[in-house]
Amino acid sequence: MISLCNLKSLRLGFSIFSSTFASKDLKASHFPLQIQLLCRQFSSEISENHHDFTVNYLINSCGLAPENAISASKTIKLQSPERADSVLALLGSHGFSQTQISKLVRSRPQFLLADPDQTLLPKLEFFSSIGVSREDVARIVAYSPNLLVLSLRKRIVPTYEFLRSMLSEKNAASVVKRGTWIFLEGHSKNVEPNIGILRESGMPQSCISLLLARFPRELMWKTEKFGEVVDVVKQMGFNLEKSTSAVAISTLCGHNGKSRWDQNLEVYKRWGWSEDDVLSAFRRFPQCMTKSEKKIAQVMELLVNKMGWPSRMVAKYPVVMGLSLEKRIIPRCKVVKVLLLKGLVNIENLSLNVVLKSVEKKFLESFVARYLHQVPQIVSVYHGNVDIQDV
Repeated sequence: MISLCNLKSLRLGFSIFSSTFASKDLKASHFPLQIQLLCRQFSSEISENHHDFTVNYLINSCGLAPENAISASKTIKLQSPERADSVLALLGSHGFSQTQISKLVRSRPQFLLADPDQTLLPKLEFFSSIGVSREDVARIVAYSPNLLVLSLRKRIVPTYEFLRSMLSEKNAASVVKRGTWIFLEGHSKNVEPNIGILRESGMPQSCISLLLARFPRELMWKTEKFGEVVDVVKQMGFNLEKSTSAVAISTLCGHNGKSRWDQNLEVYKRWGWSEDDVLSAFRRFPQCMTKSEKKIAQVMELLVNKMGWPSRMVAKYPVVMGLSLEKRIIPRCKVVKVLLLKGLVNIENLSLNVVLKSVEKKFLESFVARYLHQVPQIVSVYHGNVDIQDV
């Protein structure tokens, strides 16, 4: 702490400084060295006290780790706890967990200096008013705190109104829940021009809305690149009036779309598909080119090597690549495998589409209830309670 003696000396120095400065235009070097040193000491100790208070507040009130608090304290200096306390109270009352608050403060410590009622509250209330739950708002903001930096009037509201011009209230809220990219960038930079390209190419509003609702980030590609993707999709034979064309565009625009395409092309080729087979499968079910190499290998291993379906049969029904192995493919294949081993069915007469794509009620009627008398344990096989070799 600064001693009383030093404070008195400092006040005297400031008094001398003020009166002298009022009468003459002098530089700091004209003042006694002692006064200059006292000024520096006083300023240094005030700065140090504020720094210590800020670090302690970030640790004790915001839950930051000491190293994160020290780092954050380089960007803000808290003079008192009142404003920061108000910000934390607002976030807590709007459903932010302590973990989310810590993450938010660590990313944007400047929020502790914001006016909670004028700057933060209107934005939180707006997102709640459009059908986004408080839990989702807290999750979104914690993940993308820059959302609260945007102007409500100039960016957030106009972007939302753009979404609502093409989507239902529910779907517009879903876009917000999926991510804040369109708000951070704004809709006029790329999204609006890219939608213009789709319209000029003949895509109906229903497909455009589907693309905007399910794949908003893909519409944020640079317009030149996006136009090239649309051209490729048309060259592949997609009808832009069909919803599959929207999914195809999103697939090719997806993260590392070209490298994933090349990678999966080689994977399918290893299973005996030609490039024409791959293109045909992509036209039927574009998502088949978004699956991981592991998922493709697991599905092909089961259907081709263990069940005996021809590899190119899978190319005719690529939608199976989108089915869950654990919940759909494996349980049904176990049932069919038992029937094959018992000689009750023949693989050549079994449609892959019927076995895996039919609704559960239809599958149970055709492959479980129908053979219950010959294979009493078949229900247990379906539910995974009995192994195939034990039947």
